[in-house]
Amino acid sequence: MGRLFGTDGVRGVANADLTAELALGLSVAAAHVLAEAGTFEGHRPTAVVGRDPRASGEFLEAAVVAGLASAGVDVLRVGVLPTPAVAYLTGALGADLGVMLSASHNAMPDNGIKFFARGGHKLADELENKIEGVYEEHRTGAPWDRPTGGGVGRVRSYDEGADQYVAHLTGVLPNRLDGIKVVLDEAHGAAARVSPEAFERAGAQVVTIGAEPDGLNINDGCGSTHLDLLKAAVVEHGADLGIAHDGDADRCLAVDHTGTEVDGDQILAVLALAMRERSALRSDTVVATVMSNLGFKLAMEREGLSLVQTAVGDRYVLEEMKEHDYALGGEQSGHVIILDHATTGDGTLTGLLLAARVAQTGRTLQDLASVMERLPQVLINVPDVDRSRVKTSTELAAAVAEAERELGSTGRVLLRPSGTEPLVRVMVEAADLDQARSVAGRLADVVKSALG
Repeated sequence: MGRLFGTDGVRGVANADLTAELALGLSVAAAHVLAEAGTFEGHRPTAVVGRDPRASGEFLEAAVVAGLASAGVDVLRVGVLPTPAVAYLTGALGADLGVMLSASHNAMPDNGIKFFARGGHKLADELENKIEGVYEEHRTGAPWDRPTGGGVGRVRSYDEGADQYVAHLTGVLPNRLDGIKVVLDEAHGAAARVSPEAFERAGAQVVTIGAEPDGLNINDGCGSTHLDLLKAAVVEHGADLGIAHDGDADRCLAVDHTGTEVDGDQILAVLALAMRERSALRSDTVVATVMSNLGFKLAMEREGLSLVQTAVGDRYVLEEMKEHDYALGGEQSGHVIILDHATTGDGTLTGLLLAARVAQTGRTLQDLASVMERLPQVLINVPDVDRSRVKTSTELAAAVAEAERELGSTGRVLLRPSGTEPLVRVMVEAADLDQARSVAGRLADVVKSALG
């Protein structure tokens, strides 16, 4: 698998890349690294462990729990819950560590392990590197220092976690959802129980699809990566809006009453204005990535809000938010972080707040989302090129400059070398789709000739 930790934990095909042995070893390593860092000093350590419904999560959870307990960590098993719920409970219960088993929007055969530090925040890169190093050292033969007798960790189920999380979600809403009809697509994933319950407690009339997980059907033709079922259901049931989650419910995409998609950029725009209205948008600033649609940037400028852009990845959005105490950030894919109420993207919270804005204003989601116009965006992947020369090629720089002159202030060019493959991503936005396609095609040809 190369380096084990990626931008969002350790992920791979369960029982092939991500084995029980790896899950157990990483858990023991995490316990030792955090102990050495002083996290457990002066008290008996506790970890919260949750998972999504994938079949492989059952044996991987057992391996993680065994590893932590063998290292002297008491374990609270919260069962099938969303990633943001595990993060929340890690903080709310004062746990020293949280572990989530999920591969998010990936297909069922995959799974992953994500660690949270005390407070429910993602582990720092340096801690992940240490865990990986310690795991590798002991995998090749160095013995562990193991507790015995009363020093081993104790394991118990914490069944109250779901209710505690739902109460947290409904408790932070600015207004109730009475009179709102919503269709929820749960992707047969981790939020199949808690998301409908939260919407119902908040007063909404709820229709659910994709809410019957059997361990094998997660993300299968449903959820935030497959919106057609949700679009049809919203129209069929005459709903005010639809909300789609991914497998671990850390993201949210929406559908308006006409069955039209409302993406992460539009959701951010709607929530930004709502938060400013109730003085919750600190510094009148939103954080998003460089892949956000230019229409979002133009809308924020028109509304007098500042936009800070980061590299692609919700962890970079979160780092920027934490460093400068911003309240709202997210990605076009639907990862939305409301930092006052969550330490990671929370799809259920995002959906609730979006529905709350519809209820509070009496306006349709289509009308609210029209605050920004999505400009046509064309993305071309150019394979088998030297991605390292994107910033140094004079031929490419000249082609980009010419494209930017042609597009003017209503268009944008972005070239991104892939972090994992020998390819370059060419992204072009323009007011006209044909123009965007034409410019993107020409730039892709230059990338091939200049870097091939």
